[in-house]
Amino acid sequence: MLNNYERIEKIIKILRDSYQNPKTALKYESPFQLLVATILSAQCTDERVNKVTPSLFVKYPSIKDFADAKQEELEKDIYSTGFYKNKAKSIIGAAKAILENFEGKLPDNMEDLITLPGVARKTANVILSSVFGKAEGITVDTHVKRLSERLGLSKEINAEKIEKDLMDVIPKKDWLEISYLLIAHGRLICNARKPLCLQCPIKHLCPSAKKFYPSI
Repeated sequence: MLNNYERIEKIIKILRDSYQNPKTALKYESPFQLLVATILSAQCTDERVNKVTPSLFVKYPSIKDFADAKQEELEKDIYSTGFYKNKAKSIIGAAKAILENFEGKLPDNMEDLITLPGVARKTANVILSSVFGKAEGITVDTHVKRLSERLGLSKEINAEKIEKDLMDVIPKKDWLEISYLLIAHGRLICNARKPLCLQCPIKHLCPSAKKFYPSI
């Protein structure tokens, strides 16, 4: 019988074989564009964000353009992503902070990133892993949260507590890709309403599979 660490290693290997080169679905061409897209993705689908950002990045091509943006106008530009007032305020605030405190360059460490308006650990982890290839934590979005519970990796509800649990049981060498593996699996197989356990390549390693399909 596998111990928990061996089980987790097998889960990661199978997911890695199933989802080649997993990465964020958000489209961007610069580190700051990814920051903007990640802020917009809060309580919004990546698909919706990717429909908004092309014209947004044409209208505001630089960090300074975002810093100089009028909040009411930016709110209209990002309205369809929801929570547009807070998001516009955060984006403008983050742009100004980068220009004033970091010489116009997006910080490459957790400590500095979370000082930016609208940036908590989730957003910072996306930036660090996708742009800088740094593993200072594990991104916990709705998919990661759901799969962490179903796979028995965490019983917590709070994202930062879930992240801590994951960091305790997942080898650091896997931190960079584990979120994207879980997100890919959550979208394709382990969805929120009715997980497709019969098609799942890790069902034999999942304590929740029998809850949904007792015959497994």
